[in-house]
Amino acid sequence: MLRQFLVGAGVSICNIVIHALLMTAVVRVANKAGSMETAHRWALLTSVMVATVSVLMFAHASEVLVWALAYGVVHAAPAGTDLVYFAFVNYTTLGYGDVTPVERWRLLGPLTAMNGVLLFGWSTAVIFEVLRRTMASYPRGRPQGER
Repeated sequence: MLRQFLVGAGVSICNIVIHALLMTAVVRVANKAGSMETAHRWALLTSVMVATVSVLMFAHASEVLVWALAYGVVHAAPAGTDLVYFAFVNYTTLGYGDVTPVERWRLLGPLTAMNGVLLFGWSTAVIFEVLRRTMASYPRGRPQGER
């Protein structure tokens, strides 16, 4: 059991580092974009939000791949299992149950789910912070030229 927790903690920390790096980049870019002068703030807000969510989707997909790699290294799933699919099902807490881990690695599924839930929550907080900062950069009312 200790081995499962150590592997799960190692992969989780790796994913937290990936997430932290990408979140820092997202917030920095959003801050710069929010300070841009534009007559069409809706276009700026839309582009900032699309970019933010796209980077977050990339971050989560990358983190799923890290879990899939870990599953493969420790042979956590039965032979022939699509490890990326298995990791996605666990990470998103979808839990289809059509693939189950081998007995000696059964705690990796819940550890993957816990990591995914925490990182999705973090992403949600970042989305709202980017939205708040981008909107806060504009004075109340409409900028000149926007109808």
